[in-house]
Amino acid sequence: MEKKFKIRKDDTVEVIAGKDKGKRGQIVRVIRDKDRVIVAGVNLVKKAMKKRTQQDRGGIVEVEAPLHISNVAIVCKKCGPTRIGYKLDGDKKLRVCRKCGDTL
Repeated sequence: MEKKFKIRKDDTVEVIAGKDKGKRGQIVRVIRDKDRVIVAGVNLVKKAMKKRTQQDRGGIVEVEAPLHISNVAIVCKKCGPTRIGYKLDGDKKLRVCRKCGDTL
Protein backbone atom coordinates (compact mmCIF):
# COMPACT_ATOMS: atom_id res chain seq x y z
CA MET A 1 0.00 0.00 0.00
CA GLU A 2 1.45 3.33 -1.11
CA LYS A 3 1.44 6.10 1.49
CA LYS A 4 -0.83 9.09 0.85
CA PHE A 5 0.62 12.54 1.45
CA LYS A 6 -1.21 15.84 1.34
CA ILE A 7 1.82 17.48 -0.28
CA ARG A 8 2.54 16.94 -3.98
CA LYS A 9 5.22 17.76 -6.53
CA ASP A 10 5.37 21.48 -7.58
CA ASP A 11 3.69 22.67 -4.34
CA THR A 12 5.29 25.72 -2.70
CA VAL A 13 6.35 24.82 0.83
CA GLU A 14 8.10 26.49 3.75
CA VAL A 15 10.61 24.71 5.98
CA ILE A 16 9.30 24.86 9.57
CA ALA A 17 12.18 23.06 11.35
CA GLY A 18 15.92 22.50 10.97
CA LYS A 19 18.87 24.51 9.65
CA ASP A 20 16.90 25.99 6.72
CA LYS A 21 13.87 27.06 8.80
CA GLY A 22 11.91 29.84 7.08
CA LYS A 23 13.12 29.09 3.55
CA ARG A 24 10.58 28.53 0.80
CA GLY A 25 10.78 26.50 -2.39
CA GLN A 26 9.01 24.20 -4.82
CA ILE A 27 8.86 20.45 -4.23
CA VAL A 28 11.02 18.66 -6.80
CA ARG A 29 10.31 15.08 -5.70
CA VAL A 30 8.32 13.15 -3.09
CA ILE A 31 10.04 10.01 -1.75
CA ARG A 32 7.04 8.04 -0.44
CA ASP A 33 8.77 5.00 1.06
CA LYS A 34 11.01 7.20 3.26
CA ASP A 35 8.42 9.96 4.09
CA ARG A 36 10.70 12.60 2.57
CA VAL A 37 10.58 15.45 0.05
CA ILE A 38 13.25 17.26 -1.96
CA VAL A 39 12.72 21.03 -2.07
CA ALA A 40 14.47 23.21 -4.69
CA GLY A 41 17.24 25.36 -3.22
CA VAL A 42 16.76 24.07 0.35
CA ASN A 43 18.92 21.73 2.50
CA LEU A 44 21.95 21.97 0.20
CA VAL A 45 24.80 19.57 0.93
CA LYS A 46 28.20 19.23 -0.72
CA LYS A 47 28.70 15.97 -2.58
CA ALA A 48 31.74 14.56 -4.37
CA MET A 49 30.79 13.69 -7.95
CA LYS A 50 32.79 11.50 -10.31
CA LYS A 51 33.73 12.80 -13.75
CA ARG A 52 31.51 10.97 -16.26
CA THR A 53 32.29 12.55 -19.66
CA GLN A 54 34.91 14.91 -21.14
CA GLN A 55 32.57 17.93 -20.69
CA ASP A 56 31.34 16.90 -17.20
CA ARG A 57 33.64 18.52 -14.64
CA GLY A 58 33.03 16.31 -11.61
CA GLY A 59 34.44 17.50 -8.28
CA ILE A 60 32.46 18.83 -5.33
CA VAL A 61 28.90 19.97 -6.13
CA GLU A 62 25.99 21.24 -4.04
CA VAL A 63 22.83 19.14 -4.26
CA GLU A 64 19.49 19.24 -2.45
CA ALA A 65 19.18 16.57 0.23
CA PRO A 66 15.77 15.13 1.23
CA LEU A 67 13.84 16.67 4.15
CA HIS A 68 11.34 14.80 6.30
CA ILE A 69 7.78 15.65 5.25
CA SER A 70 6.89 16.73 8.80
CA ASN A 71 9.44 19.57 8.57
CA VAL A 72 7.67 21.35 5.70
CA ALA A 73 4.32 23.15 5.54
CA ILE A 74 2.41 24.07 2.39
CA VAL A 75 2.14 27.81 1.72
CA CYS A 76 -1.25 29.44 1.10
CA LYS A 77 -1.14 32.57 -1.11
CA LYS A 78 -3.24 34.53 1.42
CA CYS A 79 -2.12 33.38 4.87
CA GLY A 80 1.32 31.75 4.52
CA PRO A 81 2.28 28.31 5.92
CA THR A 82 -0.80 26.26 6.77
CA ARG A 83 -2.23 22.78 7.05
CA ILE A 84 -4.34 21.10 4.38
CA GLY A 85 -8.00 20.15 4.62
CA TYR A 86 -10.24 18.57 2.01
CA LYS A 87 -13.56 19.67 0.55
CA LEU A 88 -15.80 17.75 -1.82
CA ASP A 89 -16.94 19.72 -4.88
CA GLY A 90 -19.40 17.44 -6.66
CA ASP A 91 -17.28 14.39 -7.51
CA LYS A 92 -13.97 16.28 -7.10
CA LYS A 93 -11.92 16.29 -3.88
CA LEU A 94 -10.22 19.66 -3.44
CA ARG A 95 -7.34 20.56 -1.14
CA VAL A 96 -8.17 23.64 0.94
CA CYS A 97 -6.32 25.90 3.36
CA ARG A 98 -7.30 25.23 6.98
CA LYS A 99 -6.94 28.92 7.92
CA CYS A 100 -8.91 30.71 5.18
CA GLY A 101 -10.67 27.90 3.26
CA ASP A 102 -9.07 28.89 -0.08
CA THR A 103 -8.29 26.08 -2.58
CA LEU A 104 -4.61 25.14 -2.90
